[in-house]
Amino acid sequence: MGDVVGDVRVAAIASLTPLEELDGDPFLVDTRSQHAMCARWAADQGYVVTRQLRVYGLRPDHHALWGGAGAQVELFVAPNDRVLARALVSVPDFEAECRRRGVRLERAGLDEPVYTARTKAGVHRRLSMPTAGYDGS
Repeated sequence: MGDVVGDVRVAAIASLTPLEELDGDPFLVDTRSQHAMCARWAADQGYVVTRQLRVYGLRPDHHALWGGAGAQVELFVAPNDRVLARALVSVPDFEAECRRRGVRLERAGLDEPVYTARTKAGVHRRLSMPTAGYDGS
């Protein structure tokens, strides 16, 4: 009974949200924190995230979710419904597609980080200078 840790392939879903929305909803913009939440949830279940997806408005049957040799997963995890609603064009259709394919969909449901002016500035720096060698520290 239960899954062997190494046997469950988990994909974490994060939403790509424009940097302009940082002040209104910083968590939706902060894909690093979204993936960290998914990784914490997975670790608590005894799983390891094997794929990190950053998506916006994908169709439930999109190749980015399901295609490719390394793309097969048994479980998708997203931080919460807000992230899923931004990442996918239809959460109910994605849930139906997951059921059809026999793949679980979970929400981590953990507390979101508290964003201060300083932490928002850090997210802004990291996302606005991704090719300048900034490592997010």
